Amino acid sequence: MNTNRVILLITIIVLLLLGCNSPLYNDEETTYSIIPNPVSVKVQDGNFSLNNSTQILALGKDVLPLAKMFADELNNFIGIDLKVIEKNVRYSKNTIIFKIDTASLGILGPEGYKLQVTPKKIIVLAPKSQGLFYGFQSLLQLLPIINNSSNCKFSNKEIDRNEWKIPCLDILDYPRFEWRGLMLDVSRHFFSKEFVKQYIDELSKYKFNIFHLHLSDDQGWRIQIDSFPRLTEIGAWRVPRTGKWWSFQPPQPSEKATYGGFYTKDDIKEIVQYAQERFVTVVPELDIPGHSLAAIAAYPHLSCTKGNYKVNPGSRFYGVDNNTLCVGQETTFEFLDKVFSEVADLFPSEYIHVGGDECFKDFWETCNFCMKRMEENGLSNTDELQSYLMKRVEIILKEKGKRLIGWDEILEGGLSPEATVMSWRGIDGGIKAAKMGHHVIMTPNYHTYLDLYQGDHIIEPETYSLLRLENCYNFDLVPPNVNEEYILGGQGNLWTESVPNSRHAEYMTWPRALALSEVFWSPNEKREWNDFIRRMEVRFNYFDKNEINYARSVFDAIISGIKGTDDSLKVKLRTEISGLDIHYTFDETNPDKFSPKYEDVPIDIPKGASQIKVRTYRTNQPIGNQINFPLSMLDQRIESD
Repeated sequence: MNTNRVILLITIIVLLLLGCNSPLYNDEETTYSIIPNPVSVKVQDGNFSLNNSTQILALGKDVLPLAKMFADELNNFIGIDLKVIEKNVRYSKNTIIFKIDTASLGILGPEGYKLQVTPKKIIVLAPKSQGLFYGFQSLLQLLPIINNSSNCKFSNKEIDRNEWKIPCLDILDYPRFEWRGLMLDVSRHFFSKEFVKQYIDELSKYKFNIFHLHLSDDQGWRIQIDSFPRLTEIGAWRVPRTGKWWSFQPPQPSEKATYGGFYTKDDIKEIVQYAQERFVTVVPELDIPGHSLAAIAAYPHLSCTKGNYKVNPGSRFYGVDNNTLCVGQETTFEFLDKVFSEVADLFPSEYIHVGGDECFKDFWETCNFCMKRMEENGLSNTDELQSYLMKRVEIILKEKGKRLIGWDEILEGGLSPEATVMSWRGIDGGIKAAKMGHHVIMTPNYHTYLDLYQGDHIIEPETYSLLRLENCYNFDLVPPNVNEEYILGGQGNLWTESVPNSRHAEYMTWPRALALSEVFWSPNEKREWNDFIRRMEVRFNYFDKNEINYARSVFDAIISGIKGTDDSLKVKLRTEISGLDIHYTFDETNPDKFSPKYEDVPIDIPKGASQIKVRTYRTNQPIGNQINFPLSMLDQRIESD
């Protein structure tokens, strides 16, 4: 029996004796595993030993709630209940100190922090409370992770015996961008208040500070509006459908709308407060003037056609059902003014997102009211008519102390004077807006759309297009020749047409949101792919412990085709991350570590083979999913040499 097997056997025996799994340390005790990567880390000798005698000291105004939150996180993490002391006592050993230091504001900015770990004490220092919050998130990531598969916590004796060691280091950290967002679409599928809070809790751990809540669309209106109760009585519900989005049957006569839901005003207040406690700003979006079928189903007079439409269940309807607000009628603006008044009262956010994307304008061209509006205002086309609406909406929002954000289509026909542009159709809209002197949030679909496939569509859940983890991580928000001061930051977007439940929302978010958190926070020079993968895999232990669903697609093989000199097709294999072996078969058997290994040379296809089966291995253990790839599809994946 070799040494590795002996060690493995001993480990298993110890785990069984303990009744819980032991802490999992990094390969090197002095290696830190923080996401996003801090600006500066200096690793020192030694460790701080956390045990039942450790105390937490809260120094400075507003520090106590954060210190208690940290203590609660520790209790949830390992079952250790530490005492929090508020009074200014003499620093002693075995103490974790949280301190506000306003003098460091010039160095760290409002969200920065310093974290010092020595053998005797830990000091988390920041000029403002949000910096302390980010500091303790980094500190929590330095803790060994319990693989809590048996759902038990360590006893007091076990905690003291294990001496939870935190490596000594000095961290200085602050964000690159002020807008670090994730968006959740709750319109296509409704997600409970409890899940939304859980989602906010998780994103805040990786220093996201914006939660963009997409509250209305063709498939559902999700927020209570007292002035227009039918928005939730009618607009929040649709007929139930299961399967592939856009393939569903339209609502049938007399079929009941039973699928959906909405947030009451009390729900929204609870969500907003929960986010504020974690220094996350909730930015609401009501998508207008297109994507408004749920509102029109509730109030038909809002459209040009006044049709008796139903809330869309995911069937094709563009050009048939009118999902666009009528710009020609003044009642539309009266509606928007009342709705945005109630929304503005609920959300402290400086911004309200108004959509503006994918507006189907054909109904405007046959609407007498819209044509009259264009004539009276000297508008030459319907793009300018949409711009007219957005400019008036911006005035409505300004009267309520809010600023307007829209998707990059709001550039068409003329941009509202003070609008902020969220650039999703690539980065060109963001470049154009920045050069016009407007603030921009970069969220191009090919780097940030979390609803896309993250691995081979042969084995991934149904959706469309592709966004691998490496494409998220290789994103740079600032294009050449663009003044960085106009780039507020970036955002990942989880549209939910193909995300019917909360478990799948987690799967589509993680780990790609980990990559985006580093893109939005860390300096470019601190981003290194292989090191990110190492740190990401440590977070996988955390996800496992907390039963958070996540994708392991980054470990899967990537299959493509290469044309040989004789025009024959060969199979090319690769992986996103280094250090993996790819084993394959053509003979219909399942590959294992004894099957042929890919050697970075395209493979000739044997005569008669109909598929290639591939699986990745690390140190002779399977790590990726098996992919059974039909060779008939290979000509759809041709790469150049």
